[in-house]
Amino acid sequence: MNTDTIAAIATFPGNAGINIIRISGNNSLDIAKKIFVKNDKKDVDLKPRYLHYGHIVDNNSKVIDEVLISYMRAPNTYTKEDIIEINCHGGLISAKKILETVLLHDCRAAERGEFTKRAFLNGRIDLAQAEAVIDIINSKTDSSHEISVNHLEGRLSREINEIIEEILDLLANIEVNIDFPEYDEDEVTINKVKQLSESLVNELDRLIKTADTGKIFKEGIKTVILGKPNVGKSSLMNFLLNENRAIVTEIPGTTRDTIEEYVNIKGVPLRIIDTAGIRDTDDKVEKIGVEKALSKVDEADLVIMVFDSSTDLEEDDEYIIDYVKNKKAIYISNKTDLPRKLNLEKYENIEKDLINISILKNQGLEEIINKVNQMFFEGSINISDDLIINNVRHKNLLIKAKNSLQEVLNSINNQMTIDFIEIDLKQAMENLGLIVGKTASDDLMDKIFNEFCIGK
Repeated sequence: MNTDTIAAIATFPGNAGINIIRISGNNSLDIAKKIFVKNDKKDVDLKPRYLHYGHIVDNNSKVIDEVLISYMRAPNTYTKEDIIEINCHGGLISAKKILETVLLHDCRAAERGEFTKRAFLNGRIDLAQAEAVIDIINSKTDSSHEISVNHLEGRLSREINEIIEEILDLLANIEVNIDFPEYDEDEVTINKVKQLSESLVNELDRLIKTADTGKIFKEGIKTVILGKPNVGKSSLMNFLLNENRAIVTEIPGTTRDTIEEYVNIKGVPLRIIDTAGIRDTDDKVEKIGVEKALSKVDEADLVIMVFDSSTDLEEDDEYIIDYVKNKKAIYISNKTDLPRKLNLEKYENIEKDLINISILKNQGLEEIINKVNQMFFEGSINISDDLIINNVRHKNLLIKAKNSLQEVLNSINNQMTIDFIEIDLKQAMENLGLIVGKTASDDLMDKIFNEFCIGK
């Protein structure tokens, strides 16, 4: 349990309607009474869960700002500690000066994520729920937000804890078998272990299979738009974003560097990267752009290759086709409002799936999104009902736990002694415990909470 008191600015720095300074710990109320003035009186009674109007003053009784202040009494708070929140005017100066004044009174500046870390350490939330907090903050789509809210509400934690309890019960039976063999039949225990391990392997496998979908909703589909110069790559990006983000001209080679933007189209998050046109060039700057574009392809989840319907298939097109042959790709023929010259007979597989669009006429977006859904989302996904893993750490631990349970089954098939089976069961339980924080080390917690902003 923490005994010191911490404080931080909880709102984003900059011009805004209000800023909030948050204080958490045993000294919170005493600090507030020393710096808060109401009707020219200090040490006023701050009734819990009420907003009190007044002023914050410095050590010389000089007014810093007029504020609304609230006091929330432990344990029914975010950190399960006494919390004071000071709402002052927005901007950089007021909040900074108030925080400086707070820190003069037996209080220290909070570290990254320390308020949420205290919520975890004080037992209000577990580690999976704590990680869901940062995922909510970083959500870029409604779907990723809903998945993270489900985790914050404890859906993942409940399922993991139920599995841990099942393994614990099994380990208790094994201990009885080892210590008091006369009270338990070895064959009965082995059958229990086998049945439960097979069931849990299937359950963990189901969760693991959702992780790729969860990653997409969380991080977006890293999508590279590729093509030779002047086929409409930047126009396609602007079309998808519904804004003029990329410069578009009739001059080939206008785009020299990559441009990245997120777009949420019908719940599908795309992290779109517009690239320089791919062609053989002597221009040093353009050549760097081409090399950078090709390097982005290697990192991409999806390539959208754009052809110019109004021109013949060229060597540059064929070079790109060959370069992306091992990637997930959507092939698009743009400028279909012009007479067609493009001939893809030698690439029957591309011709068959080619999406014809005209950015000028705003045609074809629906087909692109339908294709993305078909490629990345198997069947229908109900975010509200399905438990989806969206955290790489959780996925890796689930895989380790599954592997340990498979080792249990291998040991049973090889007629190993029950001692070996017990070791693998405990390993599975430990990995699952790391998801919810039952066995988390200080280093792991530091790594997780350092990803938070200060004040959360």
